[in-house]
Amino acid sequence: MSHRRKGTLLWRLSLASLVGLALLPSGAQAFSKAIWGEASRNGVSQFPLYHRLGVRIYETRLDWSQVAPRRPRDGRNPSDRAYRWPASMAQTIRQAQRYHMQVLVQLMFTPRWANHGQARNVPPTTPAIFGNFAKAAARKYPHVHLWMIWGEPDRTPNFSLTRVVAPGAHLSAADKAAPHLYARLVDCAYGSLKAVSRHNLVLAGSTYTSGDIATKQWIENLRLPNGRPPRMDMYAHNPFGYRVPSLTASSSPFGEVQFSDLPDLARWIDANLRRPMPIFLSEYTIPTRADEEFPFWVDPTVAASWVTDALRLSRQWHRIFGLGWVHVYDDPPVSYGGLLTAQGKPKPDYYAFQHG
Repeated sequence: MSHRRKGTLLWRLSLASLVGLALLPSGAQAFSKAIWGEASRNGVSQFPLYHRLGVRIYETRLDWSQVAPRRPRDGRNPSDRAYRWPASMAQTIRQAQRYHMQVLVQLMFTPRWANHGQARNVPPTTPAIFGNFAKAAARKYPHVHLWMIWGEPDRTPNFSLTRVVAPGAHLSAADKAAPHLYARLVDCAYGSLKAVSRHNLVLAGSTYTSGDIATKQWIENLRLPNGRPPRMDMYAHNPFGYRVPSLTASSSPFGEVQFSDLPDLARWIDANLRRPMPIFLSEYTIPTRADEEFPFWVDPTVAASWVTDALRLSRQWHRIFGLGWVHVYDDPPVSYGGLLTAQGKPKPDYYAFQHG
């Protein structure tokens, strides 16, 4: 995670940015709460807990580098002997179905055979082979219809081509290489996933509050070789932040896109991508003590108030498809952003999330 930088607020959001409804893709439902968390903890299924919290979408990841340690003969065939599909995924999907939850699968990271033997954060040299993996995954898990392409590719640790660029600066050809290649990965995956089922929805963009390339610059440079933006059904963003959730506040400094900057995000999406589309807030958390992940924290009662505000605003503004909480349990000293303590005691924001 990048550190947040304090500074003066730049300019006032236009009230007009709050107006309008996004057209949800066919088959998509209204706002849902989502969660990233363990399927089981100490041998106990966590899905009853998620059900009590009102979660409708369970988020998880398929690491391509682990699923395909060897190059498949036919990357589109999930039965290819090179694939090592995790047994836990099928169990997770069954548990989610039992509690009437959808499963969102994030496809991420690269096997060494697909990037000339480099680290897993180095994207594949040929986008089409990533599309083949997406097709195999969709065939392997036909009950999954929410697919997210990568996570925070605007950060170098997750996508090696990404370079640090000052917010608002002109991007050089080298700077544009990351969003351009990511756009090709998204478009290839989109074609593959839709070929398996028209009900598959593709979430992309996958930006972070303050990436190495600012969100606005990332969106503006999501371009295919023909100059068009990649195909996607929803834009995904992680709106972590140190400000009270609001949709009428001034813009955050340094190109940050916190929760309060979502109207800005919507305008950039509408101006640069194919059409207005829903926004999925994949990861959100509020630390209640100093930890190693974020350089800010708030009192537990304040965190509960912020959770209430974030969920209320997300439900009221129909542009938001869902809000996903990350860190179900505190994990000191790394994270104090859980809804429960490390010992499993609910914190005030647990009840705010449950009733929000």
